[in-house]
Amino acid sequence: MSPRPDDLLAVRQALQRACEVLRRHAETDVPFELKDGWSPVTAADREIDALLREMLPGPGDGWLSEESDDDKSRLACRRVWIVDPLDGTRSFVSRRPEYAVSIALVVDGVPVLGAVGNPAAGVSVVGGPGLGLEVHGDPALAWPEPAGPLRVLASRSEWKRGEWRRFQAAIQVLPQGSVAYKLALVAAGFADATWTLQPKHEWDVAAGTALVAASGGEVWLPRGGHVQWNQSRPRFRGFAAARPGLRPRVETLLSSEHDLP
Repeated sequence: MSPRPDDLLAVRQALQRACEVLRRHAETDVPFELKDGWSPVTAADREIDALLREMLPGPGDGWLSEESDDDKSRLACRRVWIVDPLDGTRSFVSRRPEYAVSIALVVDGVPVLGAVGNPAAGVSVVGGPGLGLEVHGDPALAWPEPAGPLRVLASRSEWKRGEWRRFQAAIQVLPQGSVAYKLALVAAGFADATWTLQPKHEWDVAAGTALVAASGGEVWLPRGGHVQWNQSRPRFRGFAAARPGLRPRVETLLSSEHDLP
C-alpha cells in the first residue's frame, strides 16, 4: 500500500503545473457555467483536469475527478488517482483566495499520497503516511479573539447559514473555503480540526486525508462507519478531521449536540 518511488516527484510536478494554470486564469476575467446541482465550473477547472489526467495516471491506474466522466473501470484498479482540479470554484470566481488544487493517490483503498496547493495564498502541502509532509508558505490565518481551546476551520457557506453558532462558545472558528485546503491546513498545523455534517465527495477529501494521516492526525465519519475509498458512489455523509490526539475532544463536541441527522 505504498506509492512508487516516482509518484512523489510526479505529484510535485503536477501540482506546480496546475497552480501555474490557476495563476494564469486568475489574472483574467473568470467566466463560469453552472453544472447540475448549480455548482460553477470554469475553463480553469477543465484545463487542470486535462493536465492532471495527462501527467499522473500510468498503465493500469484508475481515475476519479470531479470534472471527468466517471469510468467505473476504476473500481477494479489497485491504484486510483482521485483529484479535484479546482476545489473551491465559488471562491475562485469570487476572487476570494480560498481555493486549491487537490491530488490524491489511493492504493488498495488507502490514500497514500496527497498534494494540495493554493496559489492565491502561496501555500502547498505534499506528503503521505510514512512520507512526512512538505509545507511551503504561510496562510496567515486571522484567527478571532479571544483564543478558544480548539482552532477549527468551518465551511464558509455553513457559517453563513448559521450552522456553526452552536459550537462558537467552545471553540475558535474561522470560516474558510475549499474542503481540501482546510484539511491541508489541519495537517500542516495551522488549525486543529475541521468538520462538516454536509455530504462531500471523495475528491474533496482524499488528498487531505493522506496529508492528515502523514501528520499523525485522523479523518473519520462523525455518524459512524468507516471511511472507504474508490466507491461506486464516491460520497460521504460528512466527515471530521483533527490533529494528533484531538479526535476525542472533537467527538465530544459533536456528540454533545445529540442531533446528527
